[in-house]
Amino acid sequence: MKRYFHFNGSRIVKTGLAIFLTAVICEWLNWPPVFAVITAIVTVEPTVSDSIKKGLVRFPASAIGSAFAVFFITLFGNSPITYTLAAVSTILVCYRLHLHAGLLVATLTSVAMVEVIHDHVLISFFIRLGTTTIGLLVSTAVNMLVFPPDYRKDILESIQRISECAGSMLEHTFRTILFEGGTHRQEEQLLVKRLIKEIRKTEKLINYQRDESSLYRWVRAREAELRVAEKQLLFLHNLEFHSDALLRIPAHEIKWTTAEREIIMGAVTELADDLKHSVDYNHEKHERQLKTVTNLFWENSKAITAKEAARPTQFPPEFTILYELITICDLVDKFFDPNSVKAAREAGE
Repeated sequence: MKRYFHFNGSRIVKTGLAIFLTAVICEWLNWPPVFAVITAIVTVEPTVSDSIKKGLVRFPASAIGSAFAVFFITLFGNSPITYTLAAVSTILVCYRLHLHAGLLVATLTSVAMVEVIHDHVLISFFIRLGTTTIGLLVSTAVNMLVFPPDYRKDILESIQRISECAGSMLEHTFRTILFEGGTHRQEEQLLVKRLIKEIRKTEKLINYQRDESSLYRWVRAREAELRVAEKQLLFLHNLEFHSDALLRIPAHEIKWTTAEREIIMGAVTELADDLKHSVDYNHEKHERQLKTVTNLFWENSKAITAKEAARPTQFPPEFTILYELITICDLVDKFFDPNSVKAAREAGE
């Protein structure tokens, strides 16, 4: 929550500063600042790269909106039909030219111009282009120089939160299946959805960070960190997939004894602790856990009759649970791959 507030807080500060500087420059040039301010507000994007890319779209879109405003004012003056035609024409042309990122600011500019233009329409048109340019340049410069976007800490913290959430979900899922007969599946499904939502957010942060690589040298130097983060995120995404598969197992058909269930649950608890406390991850201990589960897997696989083997969709739930658990153990081990993490840290130093 703290990081989320910080992220939005920096955007608010940058937007406020861009508005102030834009208005000051327009006042100094004796140009109406409203159009420049509108442009500045919408141009402060999450990344500088987005500000530049969308700015290159918003400038011609604003020019189109201004041109339609001037044209219809000349024909109909300041009237309701002028507002309507200027707005609709701007939307249609921007849409046909695929200037979607600039459609809103262009439409606002077109409608706002109707109110303020009374004479010298051609001069007013070029002034609008000038104010739009000022808004684009100032907001992009502020976005680049003030609190330059850096999502590394957010990415690392988000992955840690997802890892902890995955550990809790894993432990809760197995406890429900082994000891509660799968009676809380709806609650488990909500946990899975929450995990997916967090993964999507982190993917967006990684994309933001990678977009900045063409503008900032230090971002390019951290490429190894981003690759590791993407790899870890993929493992967590796969973990979510296997957890969802576990929820589809008919828990009421499990024939394990209480002792066998306790052995499985013990391995799951240690696995969940690894995800919750990644700093204390112990590869040797993890290998021992995997060996215990693998031995159980082979013991259970021997009990499958030839008839059951011929119908793979009818595998006993015990066999499926152990298979999913072995797969999850492998994913967790890859998530904490020391070589990848070490390489990323060395590259960032």
